Parts: sequence; C-alpha cells; structure tokens
Amino acid sequence: MRLVFGLVLILGVALAGGAMYMAKDRIGQYQAVLANQQAALANQITTTQVFVANRQIRYGEPLTRADVRPIPWPEGAVPAGAFSDPAQLFPEDASEWRTVLRVMERDEPVLAVKITLPGEDAGVSTRLGKGKRAFAINVDVATGVSGFLRPGDRVDVYWTGNGDDGGITRLIEPGMSIIAIDQNDDEDRNRPTIAQTITVEAMPTQVAKLAQAQATGRLSLALLGTQDDTIAEMVEVDRRDILGLEDEVVAAAAPEAPKVCTIRTRRGAEVVAIPIPCTN
Repeated sequence: MRLVFGLVLILGVALAGGAMYMAKDRIGQYQAVLANQQAALANQITTTQVFVANRQIRYGEPLTRADVRPIPWPEGAVPAGAFSDPAQLFPEDASEWRTVLRVMERDEPVLAVKITLPGEDAGVSTRLGKGKRAFAINVDVATGVSGFLRPGDRVDVYWTGNGDDGGITRLIEPGMSIIAIDQNDDEDRNRPTIAQTITVEAMPTQVAKLAQAQATGRLSLALLGTQDDTIAEMVEVDRRDILGLEDEVVAAAAPEAPKVCTIRTRRGAEVVAIPIPCTN
C-alpha cells in the first residue's frame, strides 16, 4: 500500500513539474514575441518630446512651468511652432512669464502662435503680421453685424457714399481679419456685444483707403463663414440697380442754328446776297 502511495506521489510531482516547465516555456515565448513587437514598433516610430498643457489655460493667463509637461510625440508629426526644448519655452534670462493669447485645452501642444514672448503683454500688437497695421472702424448695431463679430473673424468692408451718379455702395476691401472688438482681443469670447469700434489688420495702403472711405461715407461689414476661402469680386450698387431701372441715355439736343435773312441786289452783272436782321 505504501508502495502504491509512493508511486502516485512521484507521478504527481513529475506531472506538476512538467506542467510548470511547459507553462514557463510558453510564457517565455510570449515575452519574446512581445519584446520583438515593441522593438519593431520602436524602429518604425521615432519620437521626440513636446510640451503640452497640464490644464485648460485661458486667454491672458501667464504660462508657468507648472502649467506644462513634456510627452513623447511622433517626430514626423510635430506641430509647427511646438516646443521641445524647455530652454526655448522658458529662457533662463527671462525675468517674466509668457502670456497666453488663445485658450489651450489639457494635453494640447503649446504653440508659439498661442503665447507671447517672455514678459510681453497679450495686446493687439502681438496679433499683427509682418508689415500689417491695426485700423479701427466705427460701427453700430446695423453696420457691425448686430454684435456677432469676434476677434479672429473675417469680414468684407463696404463703403456707401456719393458717386458721380448719386449714392452708391461698393465693396472696397474683402476678407479683412478682425483682431479686436472695442478694447477686447480675446478670440474665445462667445457673447454678442454691441461694439462701437472694430479693429482690423491691414496693409498701409489699405489703411489709407479705409481712412478716406470712412471720412467720405459710411462703412458696413459683412461676416464671412469660417470655412469660406473665397474672395469676393468687385461689387457696386447704385439707385438704378435697387429700383431695377435701365440706364437712361439723354441725347443732347443740337442747338438751333440762328436764322439768317438776306436780300439780293445786283451790282452790274453780279447778284450779291446781303444779310439783314430778320423781322419775323
């Protein structure tokens, strides 16, 4: 009986050892396959570090070191203007923080266009492109699209004034970018505001044109859609276009030739016509 018990015990130990060996071998195979896959993936995608926001950061807030963190990012898909070097984002010689120009959500890359230079205020001057100027246009509830404009929108600018043939309305500047509403340049504002001035980005020649147009007539704005990349062509409307009248061509009456009266008299063999005042 003891012999049988011993044989069973030996057989059980042998089976258990074999099962453990097989399980260990299978786990080793899985680990080897996983390591190969990770190595292949690492060879396919080269990453670099990119700084992203740790939280939602809104317009006008200072950007501190606690607000960002580096994460791995595919090297071939790094957004333009992203920061990978902390010394570039937070220069050691800078005594003040950068300021946020546009809202950034959590885990969104920190881009150069969304922040100012160290110590720079988030003012209108930071929004201007190279060679551009800021020009303010006076508006009201009618000419300012009922207050539904906000910084970042694009508008067509129309001028209404007196032309050669009376009152006309003409498109003078299509697709101008708004950089501020009154004294607010926050692009994240979402409540309608009845503005008194709209500040647009313009080239110097456009500034001169808008200034002359504003001094000689009335400017009105038309809002463009966010996905609209078309450029409006020349538009001009006058009274005849509104009323559906055809151009009137008035022929100038030819001046009536003065009436000349004459008398005929004979001078020898020649008959001469002499003009005299007409009595009738």
